[in-house]
Amino acid sequence: MTHTSGSPQREHTSSTPADDRPPATPTEAATSGPDIPVGLDNAPEGPGVSAAGFASPVPAIVAGISEAIGNTPLIRLDSLFPDSGVEILAKLESVNPGGSTKDRPAMGMVRDALQTGRLAPGGTVVESSSGNLGVALARACNAHDVRFVCVVDARTNATTVRTIQALGGEIDLVSEPDPATGDLLTARFNRVKELLEEIPDAVNLYQYGNPANPRAHYDGTMREIAEATGHQVDVLMAAVSTTGTIGGCSAYIRDHDMSTRAIAVDAVGSVLFGGTAAPRPLPGMGAGVVTELSRQVQPDQVIRVEGLDCVVGARHLARSEGILAGGSTGGIVHALGGLIPSLEPGTRVVFVVHDGGVPYLETVYDDQWVRENLDADTDAIAEGIEQLRRTARRGRAALRPGRHGPSGPQRRCCPPDSRRPHCTAHGSR
Repeated sequence: MTHTSGSPQREHTSSTPADDRPPATPTEAATSGPDIPVGLDNAPEGPGVSAAGFASPVPAIVAGISEAIGNTPLIRLDSLFPDSGVEILAKLESVNPGGSTKDRPAMGMVRDALQTGRLAPGGTVVESSSGNLGVALARACNAHDVRFVCVVDARTNATTVRTIQALGGEIDLVSEPDPATGDLLTARFNRVKELLEEIPDAVNLYQYGNPANPRAHYDGTMREIAEATGHQVDVLMAAVSTTGTIGGCSAYIRDHDMSTRAIAVDAVGSVLFGGTAAPRPLPGMGAGVVTELSRQVQPDQVIRVEGLDCVVGARHLARSEGILAGGSTGGIVHALGGLIPSLEPGTRVVFVVHDGGVPYLETVYDDQWVRENLDADTDAIAEGIEQLRRTARRGRAALRPGRHGPSGPQRRCCPPDSRRPHCTAHGSR
């Protein structure tokens, strides 16, 4: 079941008609010459053209793996909900070197700590993480000659733990929840405090309150999305835990007067944004405490998803688009399917693929784990996927011809809740 809550929408101030929007991924601009279709039989060869005949930029040489973070692709998804009448774009953060969007804040926080003198080469970082940030910090600390101790809990999958260790990080496992609150995150925080007292000159970057966390998404994630779409995005969807992603993206949207609705996808059982505490079966989504960063952001809407919703969404994304993503992205996909009936045809939706699915092969993609932990068999998962597709289906009559062809979405001049006085199609409101 998906639960939603919303807040009053901002006035939209962007003055660019949506019909004038540039394509989200203008690969046509990467080629020159006559407009001749390229197929396998007449595919050109040489720099800038892939083996399949598609234009592709020539990659630059970068100075080390850290410089490969960011500039991730924005991909149009035509098969996820093909009869939805909306344009769906995915920001593929799973192709970052560490496999997740956490590469951005990890590098940003380490560099900030080094530049401000809080941390020095040879020092120690102690951080609480359910997985992805731990992997990203292990890489970032290794690159700057810093020791890294990662405090994880029993929900962290084995692949992630081994990856952190392979990158030079040390694991400190919290196996029992905090006795006062019953929360594992609180127990991890308490263990971090103990380690900071035990390890000389150790520092905690505290991803839940560090301003370098949202700043990485302001300067990186949302800026890249905005530039790829000509600042024309109707809806942005991101999962929340520290709230760094949604916070940084929301700040960019506000500062650049974008007519974009920011939607946070949270776990049922998370206390963020007024939620009620309860057990959460999947790591990396939601929080058992109200984070410092979450107090600084107010999404336009919050959609809460169950653990099984995340499984259904992730598996549907994998089978329809070939994108193997983690549980939080599955939650976004499920939330989007339920949101589509309320969106106007032609709405452009961008969602963040927060991480890849390989670390979740033993959980989200494992039928036995789902049966034992979420009490759902393969028939229930299949029915969930079909129900999600039915919910997002408008019917062919609702799909108007647009710039993507007869079955593609048509750009509206403004979103349905717009207050743009120039809008001649909808008038002043």
